[in-house]
Amino acid sequence: MNKGYALITGASKGIGLEISKLFAKDCYNLVLVARSEDLLSALKKELESQYKIKIELITIDLAEKDSASKIYNKTKELGLRVDYLVNNAGFGDYGEFVDTSMAKNHDMVMVNIVALMDLCHYFLQDMKRNNYGKILNVASIASFIPGPLMATYYATKAFVLSFSEALSKELAYTKISITALCPGTTKTNFFEVASASDSSLLKHLKPASPIAVALYGYKKMKQNKTIAIYGFGNRAMIFGTRFAPRKLIRDIAYKIQSKRK
Repeated sequence: MNKGYALITGASKGIGLEISKLFAKDCYNLVLVARSEDLLSALKKELESQYKIKIELITIDLAEKDSASKIYNKTKELGLRVDYLVNNAGFGDYGEFVDTSMAKNHDMVMVNIVALMDLCHYFLQDMKRNNYGKILNVASIASFIPGPLMATYYATKAFVLSFSEALSKELAYTKISITALCPGTTKTNFFEVASASDSSLLKHLKPASPIAVALYGYKKMKQNKTIAIYGFGNRAMIFGTRFAPRKLIRDIAYKIQSKRK
């Protein structure tokens, strides 16, 4: 089978940027999606100069209503076959829920959940017709526990994990795989966007390299792994939560995420 396109959201920075480079290195054509046209254009120029691939850019804010349908329709207009979908775009917010911006919470749900869900729905229809495709949904170790002081973000990532697992089972009889990548803290601009730079989370959990996380997720997607938790320490921690009382988990999460003193 000829290689189709890989569509990557949040492709201009962090994990999405590094995953884009991995696909390019393996000579996949790309559809790069993000809000920043300048950053996408620079990445397109860099990758096309290094590799013999075609790259299409879609500049859009995934918080917008119908953003996923606009992305899908654009790929149809261009006549592209998307065999790989990477739902990487996402962001968080920090603080007690009652004090946070509801506009930001709504945008977070739109980006982290609605856009991801819609993109899966649109592109899975084509993948089922072709009986081939791979989807990598970037979840988090936050998917496994409640997150006081980042309540909405943790809840959105719980959705991503549960949704990905369910799709994986539904598609088990096909040649389509769904992978949920679950990294811990990573050296990106996530904490600045979430206004959480003074959270104790960075003190307790050493941030991983986005290059390493991207490579891990890319490999596990290629291996058709359903859940890919990056890092032995993260895997051990998630395993341990199975045996701890929920109240204790909430208390620990709150303490870890409280502001540094």
